[in-house]
Amino acid sequence: MFNKSFIVSKDDWSLHRKGYIDQQRHMEKVKEAIKKNLADIVAEESIIMSDGKKVIKVPIRSLEEYHFRYNQNKQKYVGQGDGKTKKGDVLGKDGSTGDGKGPGAGSEPGVDYYETEITIDELAELIFEDLGLPNLKEKRQQELTTESFQFRDVRKKGVMSNIDKRRTLLESIKRQAIQGEENHNITPDDLRFKTWDEDVRFQSNAVVIAMMDTSGSMGPFEKYIARSFFFWMVRFLRTKYQNVKIIFLAHHTAAKEVSENEFFTKGESGGTRCSSVYELALDIISKRYSPDDYNIYPFHFSDGDNLPSDNEKCLELVGKLLEVCNIFGYGEIEGLYYNSSSLKGVYRKINNPRFTSVLIKDKKGVYPALKTFFRVKEEL
Repeated sequence: MFNKSFIVSKDDWSLHRKGYIDQQRHMEKVKEAIKKNLADIVAEESIIMSDGKKVIKVPIRSLEEYHFRYNQNKQKYVGQGDGKTKKGDVLGKDGSTGDGKGPGAGSEPGVDYYETEITIDELAELIFEDLGLPNLKEKRQQELTTESFQFRDVRKKGVMSNIDKRRTLLESIKRQAIQGEENHNITPDDLRFKTWDEDVRFQSNAVVIAMMDTSGSMGPFEKYIARSFFFWMVRFLRTKYQNVKIIFLAHHTAAKEVSENEFFTKGESGGTRCSSVYELALDIISKRYSPDDYNIYPFHFSDGDNLPSDNEKCLELVGKLLEVCNIFGYGEIEGLYYNSSSLKGVYRKINNPRFTSVLIKDKKGVYPALKTFFRVKEEL
């Protein structure tokens, strides 16, 4: 009788990938949490004032870290009974004093929100996922843009940086097999090179006119909200479009064209006459950006506190802008002292599908404003 013994051995290689799988799962949960918190994250001061830093920290308030949950009532066991419970039994106490006033001032530490690092580009990808220039049309003049380079052919002549090693080796092996050689050398006739072509496409031209109120009524909060919106708008346009020009206009009682740096750092002073910036925008369009050649998108942010005698003129000029623009976006920031006779109230008279307005009351309103202004719509 033979005594047979077997040793069964199995290497479970999935265990070696467990850490990587857990890490990927965690990153997916972080990404989902960031998406849910975009309205809070978009206007975070650490991002707007990041000075070009590529990695930033963002707070996530809907993602908890794994932690041990202790038995606060000092019972012997948690989640375990003798099997004799019935409906109405008290399973635990909330720790209150019983006088209806609760436990009073707490001595236990609070639960902090989770903070994670993310690159500006990764965050921008999530924010810009569904955004686009609305009503973008083909214009008379379009610029050539190189989307990418693609290798489409293999030739015997080319530069050494484009050598196709695999095909070169195959040609060498094939030649030696035919000739009955085994010296494994590569001759000039064996060399094969990749050739590439530019993937060239036409893209419609567009100009975006960023207009910001810098009058004395624009306090730190109003100014911060406006700059937050324009910060993401500029990044969005430069990320998704190659042929979009951005014009920066600042105004109080008078308007002028400024550099991008001045636009984001200019202080506030003086009164408010919004018609001045609309007049300047129309002048720039007529002299430099014909509607036949450009898609035109003006966006104006203000606290709405305009000189009352100037309101009707603003209404008239916005009507002229709507005649030449794809859309006109007006954003009003409601600060501590809300003016019921603000420009937004005046603009209620406008009945044009190309006119879009938003009212922002806090930081959470910046992201919905981006979604409203850059929502891709059907042609109007």
